[in-house]
Amino acid sequence: MKWIKIRIKTIAEAEDILISTLYDIGLEGAQIEDKVPLTALEKEQMFVDILPEGPENDGIAYLNFFVEKKEDGSLEVLGERTDVETLLRRVKGELEDLRQFCDIGEGSITVDETEDVDWINNWKQYFHQFYIDDILVIPSWEDVKAEDTGRTVLHIDPGTAFGTGMHETTQLCIRQLRKYVTPETELLDVGTGSGILAILSLMFGAKHAVGTDLDVCAAEAVAQNCKANGIAPEKFEMMIGNIISDKEIQDKVGYSRYDIVVANILADVLVPLTPVITAQLRPGGIYITSGIIDDKEETVKEAVRAAGLDVVEVTYQGEWVSVTARK
Repeated sequence: MKWIKIRIKTIAEAEDILISTLYDIGLEGAQIEDKVPLTALEKEQMFVDILPEGPENDGIAYLNFFVEKKEDGSLEVLGERTDVETLLRRVKGELEDLRQFCDIGEGSITVDETEDVDWINNWKQYFHQFYIDDILVIPSWEDVKAEDTGRTVLHIDPGTAFGTGMHETTQLCIRQLRKYVTPETELLDVGTGSGILAILSLMFGAKHAVGTDLDVCAAEAVAQNCKANGIAPEKFEMMIGNIISDKEIQDKVGYSRYDIVVANILADVLVPLTPVITAQLRPGGIYITSGIIDDKEETVKEAVRAAGLDVVEVTYQGEWVSVTARK
């Protein structure tokens, strides 16, 4: 399948009105490219392993619209056949009308043709098996080699939204979990994503795990990865919601229940999370945190101590930090 891509250079402040205007002439589903920083709420809702620093906002935005190209070269917009030239005239006319009462920036238009792509699976070409110490992490589309027989093997298909375990912060957590997990461990994994930390904890011998995440897609990712690793459904319970602010989720997770709480998120999320999570920990329970860039180490340690926990260990890998504490 082929698509015509119409790309408009504008300014971030004009994104909404341009999208609304062009929607009315049949251009739907705009792809937005800009450098506008995420809001505090957007950052909180992401709960990703690591949120990279973005480029400085220059106010410029690009809007991309895609229209399917038929076999005869025609386009169909609002149920009617048209062609590229006619559609472009309409787009240019709408942009010129908008200029009369608002700033839309440069407003230049470029047109390109693109092939249909399997975006859901295209990322797989970049993810291959790798090792975390003596653990082999391998996706479903690769085979375990003979020389890896006998290793701990973690089968992970992270999908497009979740991590693979390659990041330093995940590896810091894995090493700490290995130290503290026992056959009696009840574990809570906050921001579980693809479930790597909880699944490995169960493979290390933990009794039971609960995972929480804001992204509804995490539930399916966890279910698939549990199945791939032979983890019985009753061993890993998944909950969707914000444990920091949602009392219903806090109640469902349970209080004074967990021997270990692990959170590989971000320092800015760990600070409000820590005083909440102390209620979920049993006395003597271990709190393992990561996702902390080195200049945020003291911020997290202060939050841990302010919540009444004792810092027992700080570990490092690259520029990343893991803080382990005890209730």
